[in-house]
Amino acid sequence: MDGKSRDLFPIAIPELEGHSLRNWVQREGAGRTIEVGLAFAMSTLFICQGLLENGKPERRHVVLDPNQETWYANSGIQALQDAGVMGMVEFHAKESRLLLPEFLADGHRFDLAFVDGNHRFEFVFLDLIYLASLVRGNGIIFVDDYQLPAVARAVSFCSNNLGWTTEELSPHDDHHQWAVLRTPLVPLERKFDDYVDF
Repeated sequence: MDGKSRDLFPIAIPELEGHSLRNWVQREGAGRTIEVGLAFAMSTLFICQGLLENGKPERRHVVLDPNQETWYANSGIQALQDAGVMGMVEFHAKESRLLLPEFLADGHRFDLAFVDGNHRFEFVFLDLIYLASLVRGNGIIFVDDYQLPAVARAVSFCSNNLGWTTEELSPHDDHHQWAVLRTPLVPLERKFDDYVDF
């Protein structure tokens, strides 16, 4: 921490979204989760709560955030340390577009993902495409900031072309709307020229 005060909101997710996120971690019986974007760690704390309540001995939460030190003065890391959950968190200060392919090549698998990183279309799109292979079949990908056109369009591609279904869509909110998506049990068999406009 650099001693400066920072406003948690609207950067951090609201309590209602946090409860939904924790509930999905519990509902899915998740033991391994992944998150793109740490910021102030509010979402991370809700995910860790869900993992702890699931009681799996090998619980692990992986978080990626290249801006934790420069933008947030490591306040998210500090919050996790203060809460006593840093031991179950694996933090990477690297961009998701660079690290997720490495995870895929190394055979990592997750039960649930939370996406709240770079909100430009191409970055969200890449996050979702890589997470489609990293999250187990019939798994959950929870997406924050669905109110942003770039995020909604990236989700729309996955729904229209990859067979993802919407499990939950929160009411519209100018700061934080979320979508909970379920991937198919088995990836769709698609021809080389299959494409549905999104």
